[in-house]
Amino acid sequence: MQQLGLLPTWQFGDVFGMDPELLSLVPRPVCSILLLFPVTEKYEAFKQEEEAEIKTKGQKVDPQVYFMKQTISNACGTVGLIHALANNRDKLEFEPNSVMKKFLDYSSSLSPEEKAKYLEKDESIRVTHEFSAQEGQTEAPSLDEKVDLHFITFVNVDGYLYELDGRKPFPINHGTTSADCFLEDAVEVCKKFMQRDPDELRFTVVALHKS
Repeated sequence: MQQLGLLPTWQFGDVFGMDPELLSLVPRPVCSILLLFPVTEKYEAFKQEEEAEIKTKGQKVDPQVYFMKQTISNACGTVGLIHALANNRDKLEFEPNSVMKKFLDYSSSLSPEEKAKYLEKDESIRVTHEFSAQEGQTEAPSLDEKVDLHFITFVNVDGYLYELDGRKPFPINHGTTSADCFLEDAVEVCKKFMQRDPDELRFTVVALHKS
């Protein structure tokens, strides 16, 4: 993270389990959660249903939420990282002229599509990017198995829990949260991803927490 210019007052750490005992081991406060999960047919079907329902019923999305589309293949780790950092600029500290600070300062006023185009052109972010999208896999999938691992981010913006996924057309509002219960609230949403694909084991949860 330091090569991006983030001062080490916050850091990423693994969340080793979803039960209260293991969550209690995660240093607090936590300001963002990243979930790595397999994109399966069940998930894609749910994604389409969710999108249609939100388009019909609507949802509240705070204009302060920093959201970008993902247009570069295999860059979900980069986009997830940017979502985590951009929505916590009030807490994080950056080197004054760092790569990430410059990127966030310039892109914050752009539309989700414009942010994506800006990332396409910004070599400095892309060469330092990418949590490995294969991280957390116990074995390589067979060739006939269509497995695509994908990173998404959960953040707390003004008391609401948002899921940020550059493959979706908009942020997903998962309801109210607070700094004290953000980790537990985000984990509850992560559990739903696992429940939709009970035969899958390729899930990894990472927390951005105070050092």
